[in-house]
Amino acid sequence: MAASDLPIHAVLPELLAALRERSSAVLVAPPGAGKTTAVAPALLDQPWCSGEVLLLSPRRLAARAAAERMAALAGEPVGKTFGYATRLDTKRSAETRVTVVTEGIFTARIQRDPELAGVSAVLFDEVHERSLDGDFGLALAIDAQAGLREDLRLLAMSATLDGARFATLLGSAPVIESAGRSWPLSLVHLGRSHERIEDAVAAAVRQAVREAEGGVLAFLPGVAEIERTAERLDGMPGVVLHRLHGSLDPAAQRAAIRAEPDGRRKLVLATSIAETSLTLDGIRIVIDSGLARRPRYDRAAGMTRLVTERASQASVTQRAGRAARQGPGTAYRLWEEAATAGLPRFDPPEIMEADLSALVLASAVWGVADPRDLAWIDPPPEAAVAEARARLLTLEAIDGDGRPTQHGRAIAGLPMPPRLAHMLLRAGALGLSVIAAEVAVLLSERGLGGNDPDLELRLRRWRGDGSPKSRSAKQLAERWSRSVPRASAEGATSLSPSARGAEVAVALAFPDRIARRRDASGERWATVGGRGLKLDPASSLAREEWLAVAETQGMAAGARILSAVAIDEETVSALFGDRIETHHLADFDPETGGVRPMRERRLGAIRLASAPDPNAPPATIEAALIEGVRRYGLSLLPWSDGARAFRQRAIYAGLPFGDEALLGRLDDWLPALVTGKRRLDAIAPGALTDALRNLLSWEDLQRVERIAPANFTSPAGSTHAIDYAAEGGPRVELRVQALFGLSDHPLVGADRVPLVLSLTSPAGRPIQTTRDLPGFWAGSWSAVAKEMRGRYPRHPWPDEPAAASATLRTKNADARARGSR
Repeated sequence: MAASDLPIHAVLPELLAALRERSSAVLVAPPGAGKTTAVAPALLDQPWCSGEVLLLSPRRLAARAAAERMAALAGEPVGKTFGYATRLDTKRSAETRVTVVTEGIFTARIQRDPELAGVSAVLFDEVHERSLDGDFGLALAIDAQAGLREDLRLLAMSATLDGARFATLLGSAPVIESAGRSWPLSLVHLGRSHERIEDAVAAAVRQAVREAEGGVLAFLPGVAEIERTAERLDGMPGVVLHRLHGSLDPAAQRAAIRAEPDGRRKLVLATSIAETSLTLDGIRIVIDSGLARRPRYDRAAGMTRLVTERASQASVTQRAGRAARQGPGTAYRLWEEAATAGLPRFDPPEIMEADLSALVLASAVWGVADPRDLAWIDPPPEAAVAEARARLLTLEAIDGDGRPTQHGRAIAGLPMPPRLAHMLLRAGALGLSVIAAEVAVLLSERGLGGNDPDLELRLRRWRGDGSPKSRSAKQLAERWSRSVPRASAEGATSLSPSARGAEVAVALAFPDRIARRRDASGERWATVGGRGLKLDPASSLAREEWLAVAETQGMAAGARILSAVAIDEETVSALFGDRIETHHLADFDPETGGVRPMRERRLGAIRLASAPDPNAPPATIEAALIEGVRRYGLSLLPWSDGARAFRQRAIYAGLPFGDEALLGRLDDWLPALVTGKRRLDAIAPGALTDALRNLLSWEDLQRVERIAPANFTSPAGSTHAIDYAAEGGPRVELRVQALFGLSDHPLVGADRVPLVLSLTSPAGRPIQTTRDLPGFWAGSWSAVAKEMRGRYPRHPWPDEPAAASATLRTKNADARARGSR
């Protein structure tokens, strides 16, 4: 089909008319309609379009391919009328009217020049993909259009029917819809396989080659799966095998896109990079693993990790459509047909899950303290914005009010994440800008120097690699190193002599990921930020004591180290000496009730050194004693009998003096008791009673005395402590003779309950326990008295004790006492 016969041409007149009348529009055009390569050229002869047209593409590969396609259709070389600009590669000139740029390049450009001088229109292609840079670029363009450039045309182009939301965002912009190219598409569901994904895909490829005609495009989640699948299909007769992912050289990517010059059958093993924007010549068969690998920001760990997950319904639909772009096609799916309905409908917008540090900083530089004030399809989550602000504060990129600092503006001016920009600037001040720029590129571009966890090794391999992609990356590193102020080599003299540079750069970028080995094998590591990481013990890095960790993958609790550099403690101390803190600790020993004072030097969660601390601050020891009681319980305190009795009386009086209540108020009464003490048993006798009494008001003390008196006074005048903790209720123990003359049973408490009387003989031996003294007198007393007369004949044992005089003396002593009166 000729370029002029693309479906998009049927609606171009309507679109051009809309843009003559309005400053914004939305174009909905399915894949294959031709919107990416046909719309921008059609704008160039419009009366309002005297300047440049920027066409935003979500991927570098798609940006370059779109520019090359438009240039080919115009019969021109790339870089004349149609050019492109990506981070690694740029082809444009003074004659360029249409520049295809990646979304990150656009956001950097509009921040440098909010008026977009010389730009007539900005076209946002594939806006349905909802990348973070795409959403942010659109928000900035809308803000610039409203405040600075009413004549600027904005066009949002989507492959899905969600144009209404973008139309609302663009001020009720008109929506123009284009039909797609309708070639028959057959779906074949092969079902789930228990094989490894590369084995299942390889088997599906062989089946498809036997059953259908045309080139084959197989979607796999990542580069590792592509390589393993390629191993299984290498040498397949009659087929030319290509790989397609973002880590490849441009030449290899172009070879995968274009038709085979000799007409041979093509097999392309690709990541999701091939889902949209690209037309791969000759493809009539799609093999879909149903998997995708996407970045997911782990807020708990403060790091982004790659997650392999099921592709969404929108993604598998886009993938299948690749087979019918140029003719009838067939899509083989590695799952059951019914399972499609269980896939998520769409991929979540990146803004809902990403690290928003760059966005928050860019917004601050733009003049918007809260990025949520800009125009969004989905505003950034408040929690993610708050977290990003906290991170930017640690990087000294913003102040407490969210305004960008001078350092923050410098960070925002560099085309890289804030951590890496901060690294490049700080390393530059140490005379290490060249190696810091190399590290920044190595961490930004996948595949450079291989995949070994040792970043130094990858750096050496990359330096010796002469491939086009490596050369482009080296040129980028050179540009970045020149973009920051350079310090003389003397700037690094504060570092240890063994410092090589790469570890300094990584440490500056990720100070929270500086890690120390936790076991002999080198498998387990602890970071300054308090996270646990794992490393393959077979790695050469496993023998190191310290690592500056750059990349990790996996869950926060046991993330795997993907790249790191060995670093020594001397360098760590030189870089972060101002963050090293001395902590005075005192470990409580529940066996002795004392403390063991220690002094520690710590960098974050990592202990650098510890030693006994004979001069520990008293406050530290006192705090340890209090925490010891809080942890191990009140029983460790030296309770006197009086203190225990007072607690029981207060509890009986209805006051909160149980263990839980007193532990809850520990800070109200215990600190005064341990002041100046190093052991709990040094607390003075009686001090606990005084401390507990001080917790009560005068009214509460009166309540205790009224409801739970400390003692019972007998008719004989003797005083006996009441045990309020006794089983069965308040109890008093006394000689039975002390109760002679008492006809009523003594009562206690607010409810006037009978006091349990534990009656003893003159020798203190128990003879009776009763809650009914009159009943005892009238009942078993006669038998008791008879027995007592035989054992203690010198003491009085009246037949009617209720009418007798209470006495604790013998009969003779009693008579002498009466005679003396």
